[in-house]
Amino acid sequence: MTSRSPNLVVLHGADLPPGRERIDAHPGLGSVRYATADRLAEALPGATALLIWDLFSEALAAAWPKADTLRWVHAATAGVDNLMFPGLVDSDVVVTNSRGVFDEPMAEYVLGLVLAFAKDLPGTLALQRRRTWRHRETERVAGRHALVVGTGPIGRAIARRLTAIGMTVEGAGRTARDGDPDFGTVVASDELASALPRADYVILAAPLTPATRGLVDAAALARMKPTARLVNVGRGALVVQDDLVAALRSKTIAGAALDVFDHEPLADSSPLWDLPGVIVSPHMSGDVLGWREELVDLFLDNLGRFLAGEPLRNVVDKRRGYVRGG
Repeated sequence: MTSRSPNLVVLHGADLPPGRERIDAHPGLGSVRYATADRLAEALPGATALLIWDLFSEALAAAWPKADTLRWVHAATAGVDNLMFPGLVDSDVVVTNSRGVFDEPMAEYVLGLVLAFAKDLPGTLALQRRRTWRHRETERVAGRHALVVGTGPIGRAIARRLTAIGMTVEGAGRTARDGDPDFGTVVASDELASALPRADYVILAAPLTPATRGLVDAAALARMKPTARLVNVGRGALVVQDDLVAALRSKTIAGAALDVFDHEPLADSSPLWDLPGVIVSPHMSGDVLGWREELVDLFLDNLGRFLAGEPLRNVVDKRRGYVRGG
Protein backbone atom coordinates (compact mmCIF):
# COMPACT_ATOMS: atom_id res chain seq x y z
CA MET A 1 0.00 0.00 0.00
CA THR A 2 2.91 2.34 0.54
CA SER A 3 6.52 2.41 -0.57
CA ARG A 4 7.77 3.77 2.73
CA SER A 5 7.92 1.91 6.02
CA PRO A 6 4.56 2.67 7.64
CA ASN A 7 4.41 4.03 11.15
CA LEU A 8 1.99 2.33 13.52
CA VAL A 9 0.18 3.79 16.53
CA VAL A 10 -1.43 1.52 19.11
CA LEU A 11 -4.22 3.14 21.10
CA HIS A 12 -4.50 1.27 24.39
CA GLY A 13 -6.18 1.62 27.75
CA ALA A 14 -4.91 0.14 30.99
CA ASP A 15 -3.68 -2.99 29.21
CA LEU A 16 -1.20 -3.29 26.35
CA PRO A 17 -1.63 -5.98 23.69
CA PRO A 18 -0.09 -9.33 24.68
CA GLY A 19 3.04 -10.30 22.80
CA ARG A 20 3.85 -6.66 22.20
CA GLU A 21 7.30 -7.67 20.97
CA ARG A 22 5.66 -9.38 17.98
CA ILE A 23 4.15 -6.07 16.94
CA ASP A 24 7.31 -4.06 17.59
CA ALA A 25 9.47 -6.49 15.61
CA HIS A 26 7.16 -6.94 12.65
CA PRO A 27 9.27 -6.65 9.48
CA GLY A 28 8.56 -3.70 7.25
CA LEU A 29 7.26 -1.37 9.94
CA GLY A 30 8.77 1.98 10.72
CA SER A 31 8.15 3.30 14.21
CA VAL A 32 5.60 1.85 16.62
CA ARG A 33 4.14 4.26 19.14
CA TYR A 34 1.86 3.36 22.05
CA ALA A 35 -0.58 5.95 23.33
CA THR A 36 -3.49 6.23 25.73
CA ALA A 37 -6.55 8.27 24.76
CA ASP A 38 -5.20 11.49 26.27
CA ARG A 39 -1.97 11.22 24.21
CA LEU A 40 -3.40 9.99 20.93
CA ALA A 41 -3.34 13.41 19.25
CA GLU A 42 0.39 13.65 19.97
CA ALA A 43 1.09 10.21 18.54
CA LEU A 44 -0.99 10.36 15.34
CA PRO A 45 0.97 12.78 13.12
CA GLY A 46 2.92 10.77 10.57
CA ALA A 47 1.13 7.51 11.42
CA THR A 48 -0.02 5.32 8.55
CA ALA A 49 -1.82 2.66 10.58
CA LEU A 50 -3.71 2.66 13.88
CA LEU A 51 -4.54 -0.34 16.04
CA ILE A 52 -7.36 0.48 18.44
CA TRP A 53 -6.73 -1.76 21.43
CA ASP A 54 -8.66 0.49 23.80
CA LEU A 55 -11.71 -1.47 22.77
CA PHE A 56 -14.55 1.03 23.08
CA SER A 57 -12.63 4.27 22.99
CA GLU A 58 -13.98 7.27 21.06
CA ALA A 59 -10.66 9.11 21.30
CA LEU A 60 -9.98 8.98 17.57
CA ALA A 61 -12.82 11.38 16.83
CA ALA A 62 -11.25 14.06 19.01
CA ALA A 63 -7.74 13.42 17.65
CA TRP A 64 -8.85 13.11 14.03
CA PRO A 65 -7.39 16.47 12.86
CA LYS A 66 -3.93 15.07 13.69
CA ALA A 67 -4.39 11.98 11.49
CA ASP A 68 -2.55 13.56 8.58
CA THR A 69 -1.19 10.39 6.93
CA LEU A 70 -3.49 7.71 8.29
CA ARG A 71 -4.54 5.03 5.79
CA TRP A 72 -5.79 2.12 7.89
CA VAL A 73 -7.55 1.67 11.24
CA HIS A 74 -7.93 -1.80 12.76
CA ALA A 75 -10.32 -2.30 15.68
CA ALA A 76 -9.71 -5.11 18.16
CA THR A 77 -13.49 -5.57 18.40
CA ALA A 78 -16.29 -6.84 16.21
CA GLY A 79 -18.44 -3.73 16.74
CA VAL A 80 -17.12 -0.45 15.34
CA ASP A 81 -19.97 1.93 16.20
CA ASN A 82 -17.53 3.95 18.33
CA LEU A 83 -15.53 4.72 15.16
CA MET A 84 -18.30 5.76 12.80
CA PHE A 85 -17.87 9.51 13.16
CA PRO A 86 -18.24 11.67 10.03
CA GLY A 87 -14.55 12.47 9.55
CA LEU A 88 -13.52 8.83 9.36
CA VAL A 89 -16.60 7.70 7.46
CA ASP A 90 -16.08 10.37 4.79
CA SER A 91 -12.34 9.72 4.46
CA ASP A 92 -10.40 7.23 2.36
CA VAL A 93 -9.07 5.52 5.49
CA VAL A 94 -9.82 1.79 5.48
CA VAL A 95 -11.38 0.35 8.64
CA THR A 96 -11.14 -3.33 9.56
CA ASN A 97 -12.46 -5.17 12.59
CA SER A 98 -11.88 -8.41 14.48
CA ARG A 99 -14.81 -10.32 13.08
CA GLY A 100 -14.38 -14.07 13.55
CA VAL A 101 -12.61 -14.06 16.91
CA PHE A 102 -15.75 -13.88 19.05
CA ASP A 103 -18.31 -15.89 17.06
CA GLU A 104 -18.10 -19.30 18.71
CA PRO A 105 -17.41 -18.07 22.28
CA MET A 106 -20.44 -15.78 22.11
CA ALA A 107 -22.59 -18.58 20.72
CA GLU A 108 -21.55 -20.82 23.62
CA TYR A 109 -22.35 -18.03 26.07
CA VAL A 110 -25.83 -17.56 24.62
CA LEU A 111 -26.41 -21.31 24.79
CA GLY A 112 -25.43 -21.20 28.45
CA LEU A 113 -27.88 -18.37 29.13
CA VAL A 114 -30.75 -20.17 27.42
CA LEU A 115 -30.08 -23.28 29.49
CA ALA A 116 -29.72 -21.19 32.66
CA PHE A 117 -33.18 -19.72 32.10
CA ALA A 118 -34.85 -22.98 31.13
CA LYS A 119 -33.35 -24.91 34.04
CA ASP A 120 -33.56 -22.02 36.52
CA LEU A 121 -29.91 -22.22 37.46
CA PRO A 122 -29.97 -18.74 39.08
CA GLY A 123 -32.81 -19.95 41.31
CA THR A 124 -30.93 -23.10 42.24
CA LEU A 125 -27.84 -21.13 43.22
CA ALA A 126 -29.90 -18.65 45.25
CA LEU A 127 -31.59 -21.51 47.14
CA GLN A 128 -28.24 -23.19 47.72
CA ARG A 129 -26.84 -20.02 49.28
CA ARG A 130 -29.81 -20.06 51.69
CA ARG A 131 -29.43 -23.85 52.30
CA THR A 132 -33.00 -24.29 51.12
CA TRP A 133 -34.16 -27.61 49.65
CA ARG A 134 -36.98 -26.76 47.24
CA HIS A 135 -37.95 -29.09 44.43
CA ARG A 136 -39.09 -27.40 41.20
CA GLU A 137 -39.98 -28.39 37.67
CA THR A 138 -38.00 -26.81 34.83
CA GLU A 139 -38.61 -26.11 31.16
CA ARG A 140 -37.63 -28.02 28.04
CA VAL A 141 -35.45 -26.26 25.49
CA ALA A 142 -36.08 -28.69 22.64
CA GLY A 143 -38.97 -27.39 20.58
CA ARG A 144 -38.66 -23.82 21.82
CA HIS A 145 -38.39 -21.03 19.25
CA ALA A 146 -35.53 -18.53 19.14
CA LEU A 147 -35.44 -15.33 17.11
CA VAL A 148 -31.85 -14.22 16.49
CA VAL A 149 -31.63 -10.56 15.50
CA GLY A 150 -28.46 -10.18 13.46
CA THR A 151 -27.51 -12.70 10.75
CA GLY A 152 -23.77 -12.07 10.62
CA PRO A 153 -21.17 -14.63 11.79
CA ILE A 154 -22.04 -14.25 15.49
CA GLY A 155 -25.76 -14.67 14.87
CA ARG A 156 -25.08 -17.68 12.65
CA ALA A 157 -22.90 -19.35 15.27
CA ILE A 158 -25.69 -18.79 17.83
CA ALA A 159 -28.26 -20.28 15.46
CA ARG A 160 -26.17 -23.41 14.92
CA ARG A 161 -25.70 -23.95 18.67
CA LEU A 162 -29.41 -23.55 19.43
CA THR A 163 -30.48 -25.73 16.54
CA ALA A 164 -28.17 -28.47 17.85
CA ILE A 165 -30.14 -28.67 21.11
CA GLY A 166 -33.45 -29.00 19.31
CA MET A 167 -34.67 -25.42 19.17
CA THR A 168 -36.22 -23.93 16.07
CA VAL A 169 -34.39 -20.78 15.01
CA GLU A 170 -35.48 -17.83 12.93
CA GLY A 171 -33.32 -14.88 11.92
CA ALA A 172 -33.95 -11.18 11.52
CA GLY A 173 -31.62 -9.39 9.13
CA ARG A 174 -31.42 -6.74 6.45
CA THR A 175 -33.38 -8.72 3.85
CA ALA A 176 -36.04 -11.41 4.12
CA ARG A 177 -35.30 -14.85 2.68
CA ASP A 178 -36.16 -18.53 2.96
CA GLY A 179 -33.89 -21.54 2.84
CA ASP A 180 -31.05 -19.97 4.80
CA PRO A 181 -28.61 -22.72 5.86
CA ASP A 182 -28.46 -21.58 9.50
CA PHE A 183 -31.79 -19.85 10.10
CA GLY A 184 -34.17 -21.40 7.63
CA THR A 185 -36.31 -18.28 7.51
CA VAL A 186 -34.98 -14.74 7.85
CA VAL A 187 -37.41 -11.88 8.29
CA ALA A 188 -36.46 -8.34 7.34
CA SER A 189 -35.54 -6.13 10.29
CA ASP A 190 -38.33 -3.71 9.43
CA GLU A 191 -40.78 -6.60 9.89
CA LEU A 192 -39.38 -7.62 13.26
CA ALA A 193 -42.69 -6.87 14.97
CA SER A 194 -44.37 -9.74 13.12
CA ALA A 195 -41.77 -12.26 14.33
CA LEU A 196 -41.57 -11.27 18.00
CA PRO A 197 -44.81 -12.98 19.12
CA ARG A 198 -43.46 -16.36 17.92
CA ALA A 199 -40.27 -16.29 19.97
CA ASP A 200 -39.57 -17.88 23.33
CA TYR A 201 -36.10 -16.30 23.24
CA VAL A 202 -35.23 -13.08 21.44
CA ILE A 203 -31.46 -12.89 21.03
CA LEU A 204 -29.80 -9.66 19.96
CA ALA A 205 -26.53 -10.09 18.07
CA ALA A 206 -26.80 -7.21 15.61
CA PRO A 207 -24.31 -4.37 15.13
CA LEU A 208 -25.25 -0.95 16.43
CA THR A 209 -26.17 1.28 13.50
CA PRO A 210 -28.66 4.14 13.08
CA ALA A 211 -31.17 1.52 11.90
CA THR A 212 -30.75 -0.74 14.94
CA ARG A 213 -30.40 1.83 17.73
CA GLY A 214 -33.40 1.48 20.04
CA LEU A 215 -34.68 -1.48 18.05
CA VAL A 216 -36.20 -3.11 21.13
CA ASP A 217 -38.45 -0.51 22.68
CA ALA A 218 -41.75 -0.58 24.59
CA ALA A 219 -43.70 -1.48 21.45
CA ALA A 220 -41.38 -4.37 20.59
CA LEU A 221 -41.40 -5.69 24.14
CA ALA A 222 -45.21 -5.56 24.21
CA ARG A 223 -45.29 -7.90 21.21
CA MET A 224 -43.24 -10.57 22.96
CA LYS A 225 -44.79 -13.48 24.84
CA PRO A 226 -45.15 -12.93 28.61
CA THR A 227 -43.07 -16.11 29.00
CA ALA A 228 -40.31 -14.93 26.61
CA ARG A 229 -36.78 -13.92 27.55
CA LEU A 230 -34.57 -11.30 25.92
CA VAL A 231 -30.84 -11.98 25.54
CA ASN A 232 -28.58 -9.10 24.46
CA VAL A 233 -24.96 -9.81 23.50
CA GLY A 234 -24.83 -7.15 20.76
CA ARG A 235 -24.74 -3.57 21.97
CA GLY A 236 -26.58 -1.98 24.88
CA ALA A 237 -28.18 0.72 22.76
CA LEU A 238 -30.08 -1.87 20.72
CA VAL A 239 -32.49 -1.82 23.66
CA VAL A 240 -34.27 1.15 25.20
CA GLN A 241 -33.17 0.35 28.72
CA ASP A 242 -35.93 2.24 30.57
CA ASP A 243 -38.55 0.45 28.46
CA LEU A 244 -36.97 -2.89 29.32
CA VAL A 245 -37.01 -2.11 33.04
CA ALA A 246 -40.70 -1.21 32.79
CA ALA A 247 -41.47 -4.41 30.86
CA LEU A 248 -39.69 -6.55 33.44
CA ARG A 249 -41.43 -4.85 36.33
CA SER A 250 -44.86 -5.28 34.73
CA LYS A 251 -44.04 -8.88 33.73
CA THR A 252 -44.63 -8.03 30.07
CA ILE A 253 -41.74 -10.49 29.50
CA ALA A 254 -40.38 -13.16 31.82
CA GLY A 255 -36.74 -12.18 31.94
CA ALA A 256 -33.61 -10.80 30.32
CA ALA A 257 -29.95 -11.73 30.14
CA LEU A 258 -27.85 -8.65 29.44
CA ASP A 259 -24.15 -8.63 28.68
CA VAL A 260 -24.11 -5.09 27.23
CA PHE A 261 -25.57 -1.80 28.40
CA ASP A 262 -26.10 1.82 27.33
CA HIS A 263 -23.35 2.89 29.70
CA GLU A 264 -20.69 0.56 31.03
CA PRO A 265 -20.02 -0.39 33.71
CA LEU A 266 -23.67 -0.62 34.72
CA ALA A 267 -24.38 1.92 37.46
CA ASP A 268 -24.78 0.62 41.01
CA SER A 269 -28.16 2.36 41.11
CA SER A 270 -29.57 0.50 38.10
CA PRO A 271 -32.68 -1.55 38.93
CA LEU A 272 -31.45 -4.23 36.53
CA TRP A 273 -29.13 -5.58 39.22
CA ASP A 274 -32.04 -6.68 41.42
CA LEU A 275 -35.01 -7.29 39.14
CA PRO A 276 -36.28 -10.90 39.21
CA GLY A 277 -35.51 -12.88 36.10
CA VAL A 278 -32.52 -10.75 35.08
CA ILE A 279 -28.97 -11.99 34.52
CA VAL A 280 -26.34 -9.24 34.34
CA SER A 281 -22.82 -9.86 33.07
CA PRO A 282 -20.00 -7.35 32.41
CA HIS A 283 -19.58 -7.42 28.59
CA MET A 284 -17.78 -10.75 28.67
CA SER A 285 -19.72 -13.05 26.35
CA GLY A 286 -16.89 -13.33 23.80
CA ASP A 287 -13.95 -13.25 26.18
CA VAL A 288 -12.54 -16.74 26.60
CA LEU A 289 -9.04 -17.75 27.64
CA GLY A 290 -6.64 -16.67 24.91
CA TRP A 291 -8.95 -14.13 23.23
CA ARG A 292 -6.42 -11.31 23.43
CA GLU A 293 -3.79 -13.43 21.70
CA GLU A 294 -6.29 -14.27 18.95
CA LEU A 295 -6.95 -10.57 18.44
CA VAL A 296 -3.23 -9.91 18.05
CA ASP A 297 -2.89 -12.83 15.63
CA LEU A 298 -5.65 -11.42 13.43
CA PHE A 299 -4.15 -7.93 13.53
CA LEU A 300 -0.70 -9.20 12.60
CA ASP A 301 -2.17 -11.15 9.69
CA ASN A 302 -3.83 -7.99 8.45
CA LEU A 303 -0.67 -5.97 9.08
CA GLY A 304 1.25 -8.36 6.85
CA ARG A 305 -1.38 -7.89 4.15
CA PHE A 306 -1.25 -4.11 4.56
CA LEU A 307 2.51 -4.04 4.20
CA ALA A 308 2.37 -6.32 1.15
CA GLY A 309 -0.39 -4.33 -0.54
CA GLU A 310 -2.76 -7.30 -0.36
CA PRO A 311 -6.53 -7.20 0.32
CA LEU A 312 -7.31 -6.83 4.01
CA ARG A 313 -9.59 -9.09 6.00
CA ASN A 314 -12.79 -7.77 7.58
CA VAL A 315 -13.04 -4.47 5.72
CA VAL A 316 -15.92 -2.49 7.21
CA ASP A 317 -18.52 -0.81 5.05
CA LYS A 318 -18.25 2.53 6.81
CA ARG A 319 -21.62 3.77 5.56
CA ARG A 320 -23.35 0.74 7.05
CA GLY A 321 -21.10 0.16 10.06
CA TYR A 322 -20.35 -3.53 9.56
CA VAL A 323 -18.45 -5.98 7.35
CA ARG A 324 -20.47 -6.98 4.33
CA GLY A 325 -21.45 -10.61 3.84
CA GLY A 326 -22.70 -13.28 6.21
